[in-house]
Amino acid sequence: MLGDRWTLLILRESFYGRSRFAEFRAALDISSDVLSRRLSLLVDGGVLAKVPYRVPGQRVRFAYLLTHAGHELHHVLGALQQWGDHYLPRPGGPTTQRRSGRTGRPLRVAFLDDLGREVEPENVVAHRTVHWVLP
Repeated sequence: MLGDRWTLLILRESFYGRSRFAEFRAALDISSDVLSRRLSLLVDGGVLAKVPYRVPGQRVRFAYLLTHAGHELHHVLGALQQWGDHYLPRPGGPTTQRRSGRTGRPLRVAFLDDLGREVEPENVVAHRTVHWVLP
């Protein structure tokens, strides 16, 4: 679901607070048919919820709001940007800064153990828990 570049860009715009079709279209300069397909994919996948709204005097339209699963993807996009900012920095600096809504302090993505202590990526060991069987 996340493999298409437009999908990640739509999610980024959702995290910036965009929720309406026209907002996504204008921000991304994406064709209407591609945007419609990507939004449907994200709704079907439970990442966005399609919610009707009406501006007085106009027809019903839909907003696309992040679900809990969608909000959880903020970690993923944050980790990707954090990596890019470190290893492929832009001359003008990061395009997005994430800060705590409560304190305003800068945030970063990290691995935490079950006691809440940070573990550096080089000390994280991945263990396979499911063995896939190919047909």
